[in-house]
Amino acid sequence: MIKKITVVACGLLLAACSSSGGDKPAGAGDLSGSITVYAAASLKGTFTELADRFKTAHPGTDITFQFGSSGDLATQITQGAPADVFASAATKNMDDVVKAGDAIGPVDIASNSAEIAVPKDNPARIGSVDDLAKAKVALCVATAPCGRLAATVLDNAKVKLTPTTEGADVKATLALVESGEVDAGIVYVTDVIADGGRVVGVEIPDDINSTTKYPLATIKETKNPALAKAWVDYVSGPAGRAELSEAGFAAP
Repeated sequence: MIKKITVVACGLLLAACSSSGGDKPAGAGDLSGSITVYAAASLKGTFTELADRFKTAHPGTDITFQFGSSGDLATQITQGAPADVFASAATKNMDDVVKAGDAIGPVDIASNSAEIAVPKDNPARIGSVDDLAKAKVALCVATAPCGRLAATVLDNAKVKLTPTTEGADVKATLALVESGEVDAGIVYVTDVIADGGRVVGVEIPDDINSTTKYPLATIKETKNPALAKAWVDYVSGPAGRAELSEAGFAAP
């Protein structure tokens, strides 16, 4: 069945959604300077909103983002990319960075699950995972968490298919659906919600769906440890969790 999306108003979730002084991380002190956050593509909308609020609460700070596939970002970090914080869409990619000695104290901030995205008019009449077997389908590349998640869903459903095309990350995969280049794509629930009605979500039953956790950590060689820690504390705290929940992310 086509999933009907309802976004819960921020005010109904948590008082922490307010951009009042309560957004300021406890004990953060006087923060200044900048950090670069490497983050999964599926976090783009939420993290951008949180950064605007964080910078309002902490004048003189700046947060720059590098969004992309968690697998690619993890590789870049272990090869010396100048990241200060890493937010992954899968535990595996964070584990790779931790094992390389590059990340400190990861904390899970959210979880996400898979959903089928189809063009607004759903020309191929996709209503279930089974329907994908005879359709033009976009998947994320296998090295991206969204690609591994899709592979698990297809295995659980016992559906075999060769994707028509593959996206470098979940946003690239979703764009292929938006353009009508494919009949459907397997993305995250949150990406369908954030897409603003350009695609429609087809729900995947819980018994064949799969979930992924989102860990967040400071990079060991950060040049601004105070600001990096404050950002991690903010995102993993009440205000960050409320914003993630509003965007459709589930609890970790």
